[in-house]
Amino acid sequence: MSSPRMVAFKSLAVAMLKGFFRDKMAVFFAVIFPLMFLALFGGLLGGSGGSEIDVEQVGKVSVLDDAPKEVRAYLKESLDIHRTSDEKAAIRKVRTGDADAMITQRGDTLVVRFSQADQVKAATVQGTFQGIVQSANIAVTGQQPKYALEADQVEDDSLSTIQFFTPGLMGWAIASGATFGAATNLVVWRKNGLLRRLRLAPVPTWAVVLARIAVSVAIAAVQAAIFIGVGVGLFGLQLTGSWPMIVPLLAAGTLSFMAIGLLAGAVAKSEEAAVGIANFVVLPMAFLSGSFFPLDGAPGWVTAVSEVLPLKHLNEGMLDTMVRGEGPGAALLPIVILLGFAVVVSAVASRVFRWDD
Repeated sequence: MSSPRMVAFKSLAVAMLKGFFRDKMAVFFAVIFPLMFLALFGGLLGGSGGSEIDVEQVGKVSVLDDAPKEVRAYLKESLDIHRTSDEKAAIRKVRTGDADAMITQRGDTLVVRFSQADQVKAATVQGTFQGIVQSANIAVTGQQPKYALEADQVEDDSLSTIQFFTPGLMGWAIASGATFGAATNLVVWRKNGLLRRLRLAPVPTWAVVLARIAVSVAIAAVQAAIFIGVGVGLFGLQLTGSWPMIVPLLAAGTLSFMAIGLLAGAVAKSEEAAVGIANFVVLPMAFLSGSFFPLDGAPGWVTAVSEVLPLKHLNEGMLDTMVRGEGPGAALLPIVILLGFAVVVSAVASRVFRWDD
């Protein structure tokens, strides 16, 4: 037979869960809005591991036209060549972004024109054509190269680009749901007097806190299930053997972002202020934690700041266990960091917490 305290806990948890799903805006921003980004990235990046270079070829280019059969096969896979006789029009296409490069040959010199507006594409263009020229020089001299290069990705060949975006976007969704839910609920409950009534009611404080935690973790589980379901069903997401470790990761991450939400709700005097504070924290954190794009090549201060952000460790833990094929141990340090962050921020929130306005 359930004790009165457990009955109170269950009743509070059910009421909170129903309140969340009845709030259409909360459901939209916690589930639908992040899912839209997954669909966007999946549609743009999910079907390809790389992209061809769009090239405007002006006149005859013997380096390409007279290349050996095996070289031409490689060029066909990596270059999308359009032939033209108008060099100025070809350069104009490159300048406006309609082509990645213009090539022509003047004597023994291969001339490549590209735009520096897209620095990644510019580097790819230069590297590709440098390799082509080197191969042509070797073919002309007849000398075999002393060294060879063998390059391959460390992940399974079947992995698509969207794999590496899914953990970060899912982490952002978890962070948003837990932070906004805790912040707005606390302010609303304080304004309508519910906190005061709960304090005077024969319901232990731990039951209220535990019910809020249980609801937040349940919502995070729903978010994760939807993200993984969409990723697997629509975009070919493949889960590695240690992917169940995302369950404790999500639980620890939810506690961390709940703590941030509690702090925001404790200092805010209105629901709008709570949402503003939560937005001010979560959105920049998503950018600084690699949820939308990798931090490779970011300035040193950015990577240093990211190390103290809980979302960075949640993203890294899920990336290791979902995509990189790491074992369960890869999730342990992120879990410890997330729980430690939750304890520290919760302690700060408890110092500024108030039961009524």
